[in-house]
Amino acid sequence: MPRSISKFAILVGALTLALFPASGVTQTQADEPETEMRPKVGLVLGGGGARGAAHIGVLKVLEEMRIPVDYVAGTSMGSIVGGLYASGMSVEEIEREVLAMDWDDLFKDDPTRAERSFRRKRDDDNYAFDAKVGYNDGKVEIPLAVIRGQKLDLVLNRLTLPLVGVRDFDDMPIPYRAIATDIENGEEVVLGSGSLPKAIRASMAVPAAFDPVELDGRLLIDGGLANNVPVSVARDMGADVLIVVNVGSGLLKREEITSALAVTGQLANFLFSLNTREQLKALGPGDVLITPELGDIGGGSFDRAAETIAPGEAAARQAADALRKYSVSEDEYGRHLAQRGERHPGMPLIDFVRIDNESRLGDALIASRISAQPGKPLDLPRLEEDIGHIYGLEVFESVRYDLVRQDEGTGLVIGAKEKHWGPGYLQGGLASSNNLEGDSTLRLGLVYTRTALNALNGEWRLGGQLGDETSLFTEIHQPIDLKSRYFVYGRIGYFNRNVNIFDAAGNDLARYQLGAYALDLAAGREFGTWGEGRIGYRRYTGDAELRIGEPAPDIDVDRGDAFLRLSADKLDDLYFPRTGYFAKAEWSVGRETLGASSNYEQLIASYVQPLSWGNNMLIGGLAGATTFDDDAPVDALFPLGGLFRLSGLQDDQLTGQHAGLAILTYMRQLHHSSLIRTFVGASLEVGNVWQDSSDISFDNTITAGSLFLAMETPIGPIYFAYGHTETDEASLYIYVGPRIVF
Repeated sequence: MPRSISKFAILVGALTLALFPASGVTQTQADEPETEMRPKVGLVLGGGGARGAAHIGVLKVLEEMRIPVDYVAGTSMGSIVGGLYASGMSVEEIEREVLAMDWDDLFKDDPTRAERSFRRKRDDDNYAFDAKVGYNDGKVEIPLAVIRGQKLDLVLNRLTLPLVGVRDFDDMPIPYRAIATDIENGEEVVLGSGSLPKAIRASMAVPAAFDPVELDGRLLIDGGLANNVPVSVARDMGADVLIVVNVGSGLLKREEITSALAVTGQLANFLFSLNTREQLKALGPGDVLITPELGDIGGGSFDRAAETIAPGEAAARQAADALRKYSVSEDEYGRHLAQRGERHPGMPLIDFVRIDNESRLGDALIASRISAQPGKPLDLPRLEEDIGHIYGLEVFESVRYDLVRQDEGTGLVIGAKEKHWGPGYLQGGLASSNNLEGDSTLRLGLVYTRTALNALNGEWRLGGQLGDETSLFTEIHQPIDLKSRYFVYGRIGYFNRNVNIFDAAGNDLARYQLGAYALDLAAGREFGTWGEGRIGYRRYTGDAELRIGEPAPDIDVDRGDAFLRLSADKLDDLYFPRTGYFAKAEWSVGRETLGASSNYEQLIASYVQPLSWGNNMLIGGLAGATTFDDDAPVDALFPLGGLFRLSGLQDDQLTGQHAGLAILTYMRQLHHSSLIRTFVGASLEVGNVWQDSSDISFDNTITAGSLFLAMETPIGPIYFAYGHTETDEASLYIYVGPRIVF
């Protein structure tokens, strides 16, 4: 009901404000009492996931009709749009930001490959499964939700940066409330103070999808479970009349309930629908309800966000007659816009940096990776990059920042929270190939990694593999400086694998079973996240027993060499790259004095460079290996053969003292979802192995190629391929797992 204010009250109020100005009340408000004569308008923006982009269309019409908004209350997606609008952002800015967001990427918590440490990138070489489950004190632990919101938090921080230091939401250009639910008791939690981006994030923390947000000792989830259309909240803020936008999807029809996920979603819809009906019952005759017709656009259809804006605009125009009575003059609306847009400071000057560290790693390690310095303006892109690199250590559940204003000035607070399901993790690996001609391989791997052994993030690993190749190993990786640039490394283990011996024509002559104990010691330096150099010593000792073939003496395996390896990896994806490059070179020296059965030197080098346009990728690769003096032992020979390694041949069909391979691969992406990407492609390969350096010639290379269908899946890449050589050798392949040439 509109409130009438006497002239005496207005005079007293104006004098009081002049003498005792309150936070968040501007001089414009005090000088222009005529604006107080109109009813206070509260805008209520309901939750509905991606359907909430319709709120933008409604806001367009409200601005077109010059309807000032005095209060905003929002739930879930309504809290995002409402919070940005209340912060002083224009409707055009909100639309541009929402439509520019890569929602698929925002909902992926994995750091980009550019952010991952070089050590973590090397996990891609060996372990197909990206997911890691916690294993601590004999118990398996998993995250509380699929999405932890790391990337979304950074976006919300950036969008709300102009309100740095504002802790009371009544002090925003438009007073604002976000609605969340206490997961412990189901109570509605009205957020009207604290960190604005954190409040928005809590309001949209869909159970099981997003991690809950801890605020003031309470664990909060999506506000839609308690109050999806917060009519009561806006009324309590002081609104005389309400404009309510309901974008809820309602209940699923029987024919739509076809899975356990759908059943779970329906249960949530029950709660949303019940509290929505209760809230809408409280609407009065002066209130306006807007319900956009959004058809089959679901709450998770963020790829269709652009489609939802127009229905929101259309629904608001249909309510124009009811809305028109709250329009104001151009002058009055201009003053309202000026008031709403007055809080837009530039990048703040940082007076202090504080680390809130909830992990086993040292504060100094985290601080060493933050470039921001007291006395300098905030460099937001650099800060986000720094946070990405800290998160890329894959130790933390979240790495976030907040800007606070205290007596000592504006401070940058870095919050780093260790994964609650750590510090020990299990990760699996799978590699399998079948040429559909009786030759197949299967390898199952499991590794336990214990991170954060100390303040410098020392790491211990125990792993093994079963299948046609078996192994067991333990290793330790210990950084020796705060930025993990320098490290020492040690590994001991045992491996057992088959070695196939072929004649010059490619005929299978014999199969040996090679078993050896291995020692690997190294020290090195990482170059940011993209490169590494290491120097070390390797020692293998064991034997090779004949299993299939003509009788022959068993072979002793004794390998001892010193090596120097340089690696660079800037690929955006190891298996299906679009940008970047990969390069590696290793020089090794085997000597009898080091434990080798003979004296030899070897050089291995490889390079990969992708080129992409649209959905197309062209990937070129070169790999070569040579043995000086042609005297490497059998266990140090270089193999070729198999998919993308002269497709059409059997795996490792060719072995020699020297090897070379050139490959050109074309791929086109056919399908992209949050879980699977599908590609079709072809490869052209030229290469061979040679026993003597004098035999190396382009004239005696083998030309091969393949046609394939590939998928990037949660268990690693999967290839269905046909390979063929110029000598009419052909194979059909089903391959799961990494494909590493050398």
